[in-house]
Amino acid sequence: MKSSLKFINAKYLLLNLAAGIYFFVASGNAVMAQKIEIGAGLGALNYKGDIAPSVRLRFFKPAGSVFFRYNPSQALSLRAELMGGIIGAEDKHSKDPFQQARNFSFTSRIFEGSAVAEYNFLNFQERRFAVNWSPYVFGGIGYTKFNPDPQGVGYKTSSFVLPYGVGIKYQIRRPWNIGIEYGARKTYSDYLDNLGGDPIGTDKFQQGDPSLKDNYYYLRLAVTYTFYKIVCP
Repeated sequence: MKSSLKFINAKYLLLNLAAGIYFFVASGNAVMAQKIEIGAGLGALNYKGDIAPSVRLRFFKPAGSVFFRYNPSQALSLRAELMGGIIGAEDKHSKDPFQQARNFSFTSRIFEGSAVAEYNFLNFQERRFAVNWSPYVFGGIGYTKFNPDPQGVGYKTSSFVLPYGVGIKYQIRRPWNIGIEYGARKTYSDYLDNLGGDPIGTDKFQQGDPSLKDNYYYLRLAVTYTFYKIVCP
């Protein structure tokens, strides 16, 4: 009888241990799954450079992106993103007499890949029955290709960029989230608008300010999907 009781107790102990291990692994996989998001965004690009020394609303042009986000903690998110869009500007809209006389304009396609880290101020996490949102700041590194029209010769049409900015993310309904973000791209090129670098002639109308690099800005609204699938051991 004692042997049977010991066998039964050992059996229940093993079953409880196995159940505990199962739920630990399953919950661990669920947490890992909740850390992964994919998303897409639509918005607009703007440019600042020789033709537009400051950001102007009339020069916003369409852009879009897709991205992957990994959330290792409530406060930190890591994101890889691919973005494409158009930038452009026209001298004729300036109040500067020199720019009006120059009357130069351009458009350029932009293709960018970036990797950034986001810091969530309100410890963004999955909350099934609570309002879940957080403002955040981000910064990182990227690489951009551009193709200005008209295009000059003898300069590189790509550049490393430093993306940084602010945003707000909000969980509307599990597993869907929305977010709005505005970010700047500091470039290391002065040729996004085909006006830059050292003067190559005496025509002032074909010269830009070599001391200022061109920058562009991305405003977008995004939707993301969070994976909640539990992977069985």
